[in-house]
Amino acid sequence: MPGTVGRVPNPPAPVSRAPVASGTAAIVLRHDWGGTPLGAWRAWDPAVRSATELLLASPVPMALTLGDEHRLVYNDAYAELIGDRHPDAVGRPAAEVFAESWPLPGVGDAIEHTYRTGEPFLEKEGALPLHRRPGLVEQSVFTRGYSPVRDSAGRIVGVLTVAAETTQVTQQLQSLSDFAAALAGTLTLDDVARVALRYAITAFDADRVSFAVDEGGGGWRMVRRIRGELVDEADERLPPLWRRIPAEWQGSVVTAARGGVPLYVDDGQPLREIAVDRHDQKVRSLATVPLRASVVRGGLTVGYQVPHVWTAARRALLATSAELVGQAAERARRFETQHGTAQLLQRSMLPEHLPDLPRMRIAARYDAGVDGNAAGGDFYDAFLLPDGGLGVVLGDVAGHDVQAAARMGQVRAALRALALTDPRPDAVLTGLDRLVTSLGAEGDTHELFVTVVFGVVDADRQRLTLASAGHPAPLIRRCAPDGEPVAEYVEVPAGAPLGLGCRPPVVTVRFAPGDTLLLFSDGVVERRWQDLTTGLDTLADAVAGAGSGDPRALCAVATAAVPGATEDDVAVLAVEHALRPSRSTSMEVPAEPTAPSRVRHWMTGQLTEWQVPESIIGAAVLCTSELTTNALLHAGTAARVEIDLSPERLLVSVADSGTRGTVTRAQTDMLSSRGRGLGLIEELSDAWGTDPTVRGSTVWFEILIPSG
Repeated sequence: MPGTVGRVPNPPAPVSRAPVASGTAAIVLRHDWGGTPLGAWRAWDPAVRSATELLLASPVPMALTLGDEHRLVYNDAYAELIGDRHPDAVGRPAAEVFAESWPLPGVGDAIEHTYRTGEPFLEKEGALPLHRRPGLVEQSVFTRGYSPVRDSAGRIVGVLTVAAETTQVTQQLQSLSDFAAALAGTLTLDDVARVALRYAITAFDADRVSFAVDEGGGGWRMVRRIRGELVDEADERLPPLWRRIPAEWQGSVVTAARGGVPLYVDDGQPLREIAVDRHDQKVRSLATVPLRASVVRGGLTVGYQVPHVWTAARRALLATSAELVGQAAERARRFETQHGTAQLLQRSMLPEHLPDLPRMRIAARYDAGVDGNAAGGDFYDAFLLPDGGLGVVLGDVAGHDVQAAARMGQVRAALRALALTDPRPDAVLTGLDRLVTSLGAEGDTHELFVTVVFGVVDADRQRLTLASAGHPAPLIRRCAPDGEPVAEYVEVPAGAPLGLGCRPPVVTVRFAPGDTLLLFSDGVVERRWQDLTTGLDTLADAVAGAGSGDPRALCAVATAAVPGATEDDVAVLAVEHALRPSRSTSMEVPAEPTAPSRVRHWMTGQLTEWQVPESIIGAAVLCTSELTTNALLHAGTAARVEIDLSPERLLVSVADSGTRGTVTRAQTDMLSSRGRGLGLIEELSDAWGTDPTVRGSTVWFEILIPSG
């Protein structure tokens, strides 16, 4: 049966000296125990007193609950856990101190059970609310053991609680689980790199992390992340800044990847010989682990600017993380191998350059559906006709594979050939219907499903003539000088898809200066969870509410208008009948450290000559400098800057070749932060976006010109 601490059945053994105490121990020993049922400290049973002194000297969080009221005695480590409840908790009943958690399972009932029966109890991974700081309650995870404490006569007088906080371990396991889930959703090595770097710098609270993979045919490429870098949602839209590394490079990440053996440096200068900037030079502690993948060779590094001991637990966590990255990298490499050729084929069948006309501004955008990287059948085109008109087309060949892309190429080429012979939309689609019927018979398939809308823009007569074969009706944004913009669908009968005896009617509508025509595929407006009418209405509202009728901006607005993911391809073609001709110029930018400054000088002079407001010049020059920097870092090759100025807006685009090359050490030191640049563009421009091209990507921004 439980006993009483303050009444000792046998005379206490003589004490040679009072224990030397400080901190919590001093508070415990000075406490007025005589005012409690436990009695004065020196009258306690020797066994209980010895257990208490051992507890007070232990570095492990421990607490004694003594007597029927479970009065608290605890040590320094336990005091840290209970936060602002210390020191008032000393000597008080545990049920009062922990009033909110005492009734919880595994707390008060466990202590009572051990106290009454003498049976020890282990509570694994239990969550408890802790008041570490005033006014702040944290849910922490503990493994707690309860053991009976007996006096010299063998009677139970209390319960010893030993607490091991496992919050960090639990959080690491949860973080690792989230990491694995995020990697499961990656498709490309770019995706894997983004997820891996974000996890590594957060989970390990590191100053520098990097990820490297082999190029397959010799050489390596590496991407890193530094603590404090401004990386936001805008930054995530662009590919990671890979740096190409020669095959003979002697960096630790390549050494570990080649040999399959991890490398750990607790204190030193592990990156001194290969440092590209001050961030690398400051690293003193570095862990490098191979990916341990069967096909892809690579490695992951985690570094600190202060000495750091790599414990067995940290090494195990890092090794597990690298193994997950290796599995994801192998999936990504297989995916890129299987789908990269198909995507290049599909993009190469689209026009690389659209017509550059004084009174017509033209832009297009294509995004692959399904997994974002497969070939598809959506296509667009714009070309000059012999009579001076502008032919515009957007179509959809069903399918998401190489065969769909090949058929799309046949349909697009045939349509242009037919239009150059006889540009009447009904004649073009009728001839195209015969081609699709022939292709279906040749392939012995009745599943060749093709929709298309074709129109001819006559700028002199301010009219648009259209015909459709089962395709969504185009949208026209009309912007009267004295009114708000409106968006209206052209009332053109959809007709039957090609290959089914298509005989489409022709519709002619007004297309005046200031109007913008928008052709789009069904992937823009169709979503599984909503009806088509809702998507069409949402698109019309977004186009009407756009800041301007600029084609490139409207393409970006249209592709993002209807919320939710789509499995279909997305293609948009926009044509603006300009109120007045725009002025444009361009500059080829070499991949040199001085390139951004040269762009700033050239652009400032050009916009000043065009009498652009000074405030817009400053914002545009800054944004263009940052985009040029990003293009050079991303591609490592020459870029092209294009400026287009109309009375309503300034449009700037920076295109790269898409070859992820290396950037020299001088360039890396001089060029500015990528995340900072994208944040500025988001802040200073009215619209911006990225457009993939056949050989690379284009990043653009638009700044509206104030009227008057």
